[in-house]
Amino acid sequence: MNIKRSILLRVRLAFLLIALFAGGIFYRITQVQFAEGEKWRQMSENIHLQTRPVKATRGNIYSADGSLLATSLPFYRVVMDPSIARDDRFQAGIDSLSRKLSSFYKDKSSTAYERMIKDGRATGKKYLILNRKHIGYQEKLEMETWPIFRDGRFGGGVIFEKVDRRYRPFRNLAGRTVGFLNEDQYGVGVEYSFNDHLEGKNGEALFQKIAGGAWKPIHDTEDIKPTDGFDIVTTLDVNLQDVAESALLRQLMNKDANFGCVVVMEVATGHVKALANLEKNKNGSGYGEYYNYAVGEQGLTEPGSTFKLLSMMALLEEGKITLEEEIDTGNGTYKFYDRTMRDVKIGGYGKISVREVFEKSSNVGVSKLVNEHFAVNPSKFLHYVSKAGLDQPLGFQLKGEAVPYFKKAGSKNWYGTTLPWMSIGYELKVTPLQTLTLYNAIANNGKMVKPMLVQTIKMGNQVKESFSTEVIQKQVASAKTIAQLRELLEGVVENGTAKNVKNQNYRIAGKTGTAQKLINGKYSQLYYTSFVGYFPAENPKYSAIVVIDSPKGFHAYGGDISAPVFKEIADKIHAQDLSLNQNKADPKEKYANDFPFIQAGLTDELQMICNQFGVSNHYQGHEKWVKSSLSNKSILWVSNETDAPKIPDVKGMTLKDALYILENKGLRVQFRGKGRVKSQSISAGVPIYKDQVIKIELG
Repeated sequence: MNIKRSILLRVRLAFLLIALFAGGIFYRITQVQFAEGEKWRQMSENIHLQTRPVKATRGNIYSADGSLLATSLPFYRVVMDPSIARDDRFQAGIDSLSRKLSSFYKDKSSTAYERMIKDGRATGKKYLILNRKHIGYQEKLEMETWPIFRDGRFGGGVIFEKVDRRYRPFRNLAGRTVGFLNEDQYGVGVEYSFNDHLEGKNGEALFQKIAGGAWKPIHDTEDIKPTDGFDIVTTLDVNLQDVAESALLRQLMNKDANFGCVVVMEVATGHVKALANLEKNKNGSGYGEYYNYAVGEQGLTEPGSTFKLLSMMALLEEGKITLEEEIDTGNGTYKFYDRTMRDVKIGGYGKISVREVFEKSSNVGVSKLVNEHFAVNPSKFLHYVSKAGLDQPLGFQLKGEAVPYFKKAGSKNWYGTTLPWMSIGYELKVTPLQTLTLYNAIANNGKMVKPMLVQTIKMGNQVKESFSTEVIQKQVASAKTIAQLRELLEGVVENGTAKNVKNQNYRIAGKTGTAQKLINGKYSQLYYTSFVGYFPAENPKYSAIVVIDSPKGFHAYGGDISAPVFKEIADKIHAQDLSLNQNKADPKEKYANDFPFIQAGLTDELQMICNQFGVSNHYQGHEKWVKSSLSNKSILWVSNETDAPKIPDVKGMTLKDALYILENKGLRVQFRGKGRVKSQSISAGVPIYKDQVIKIELG
C-alpha cells in the first residue's frame, strides 16, 4: 500500500513539474512576442538594413602639360530585380533581352539567361547578378536602350552598380613614380604619398541585405553623397620620361645590368621632369619598375667619383689650392696607413695639375689633397658636406626617402683612412637624387633648390594648394668657386673621362663615377657606375643623373656605361626643346645690301621668282626641294633632300611647304608665329619615330 502511494506521489510530482515547465515556456514566448517584440524586430531590421559607405571617386594625376597619368574610370556590374517589371512589359521584352545578354556576354545561351531571370521573378528574388563582368560607360548607355532595361531601375528593375577602376593612359610609363595604393592602404609613389588628397571623402547610403549575403542599395533622402578626391599635377614631362626610360632600358639590356635609374631636373626650378627606375626581373627575362632607387633606401650607396665635386669645392673654398698648381700622383698608388689608394690608370699619371686631377678622376690626387689640408681637422671638411645639405634627407615629396650616411669625425668608426676614402666617394652613402641636387646647385650658380615632383593640388580649376620652388641653400659656395667648379665639370667632357659624350651642337658639363660594390663586407669586382651633369654648359637648363648597377663586360666605368645614356637623353631633349634651338644669327644678314632675302622651298617656284626679278641663280641638280646660298654675286641652290627617313631641315620654308614635307613624313606638327620657319624643335638628321611631334616657330 505504501509502495503504491509512493509511486502515485511521484507521478503527480512529475506532472506538476511538466506543467510548470510548459507554463514557463508559454510565459517566455508571450514575453518575447509582446514585451520584447519591438526589441527583436528592431534587431532584425538592423541586420537586414544598414548604412554603409559609398566610395568617393579618386582624383586624377597629371603631368606638367596636362597629360593624364592616372585616373579612375567608372565601370559597372549589371544587376536586376526581376520582380519590378509589370507583367505585360516583362513578357513582351524577356525574349529579346535574353538574346541581347547572350550576344553581349557570350558566356551562356539566350535560353539560359531567360530561364535565370524567370526563375528569379518566380521566387521573388530582389537582387539577381546577371553577370560579374564589369562593363564600361558606353556599354552601359547601350544596355539602357534594351527591352525591360529601358524602363530604368524603378520600372524595369535594372541596377548598374558603379565600380571605379584605376587606369593609366600611358600604361607603365613612370609607373613607380605615379605609384599605386592597394586594399590595405599600402602603396608607393604619388598615389600613396598624396593619398589623403586623392581619395576624397566617402559618403553614406542605406543598403538592404538580401539572399546570398549581397547588399542592395536603397535610395533614401538621408543618403550622404561622397566628395571626390583632389587632382594632383606633377612636374613630369611624358616625352622626357619616355626618352629617359627608353635610353636606360637599352643600356641595361646591352650590359645585362642589375638595375638603373635616371633623374632629369629643371635647373632653375628643381622640377623633376623624368624619374625612371628599371630593375631586372626575378627570372632575368626583362626589366620592370619595382623600386625607386633614385630616392629610396636601396638606392643609398657609395657614389664613388661623383663625390669628388664636393671635395674640390671644399678645397677651393678654403683657398688651399689653385686649378693650375701641380700634384704628384706618382705611379698611381699611394699608401694611407695600412691601405693603398689606387688610380685606374696603371702606372699612374705622374705630376699633373689640379684641373687634370679632376678631369682624369685621379683617386690618388684628390685623396692626397684632401688629406693634406683637412686631416688635422676633418670636421672642417664635413662642414662643407653639411653646407651642401648632403648629410640630411631632402624632404622630397614622395614617402620613403632614404637618410644619407656619413661618419662623424672622432667617432669609434672614424679611422685614419676614412677621410681620404671619403674624399673619393667611399665610406659614405647618398642617393642619386641627393648627388644630382648638388650638381644642380653648381649649374644654378650656387643656389641649391629642393627637387620637386608635385606642383599643384586642385579640384577642377580651383587650386587647393600649390608648391613653389624651395631654396635649400642660397649659396653653397662663393661665386669664384662656383665658376671654377663649372670649369672643371666642362673639362671632364672636353678633355677627361667623358670625352665620349662631347657634342658639337651644345656643351655638356658633368662627372663620371665608378664605385666598387661592397658585398658581405668586402669590395667586389662589381661596379656602381654613374654620370651626373647638366646642359647646355654655358647656360644650363637641365641637370640629370644616370646610374647603372653591376654592368657586365669590360670597361665597366661610368664614362663607358652611364655617360652614353646621359648623352642620348640630353641630345633628344636638346633637339626637342625649342628654347634651346634658337638661331644665333639672322640669316638675312648674308644677303644684306646685295640680294633680296630668299631662303628655301620648292625648286621650280624659287627659280621662277628669281628669273622674274632678274636675280642670277644657278642649279645643276634635280632635287625637288632646295635652300639658298650665296656664291659670287649669285644665288646657288643647294639640295635640301627630304626623302631620307630622318627629320628634314625646313628652316626658311613657308608654313605650307614645311607642313607638306613634315606631315608626309608621318610627323605631327605644331606651329606658332607668322612668316617663314625660323626654328624647329627637332634637329635635322635625327631618326624619325612613329607619331613624333615636331614644333616649328615662324618669324
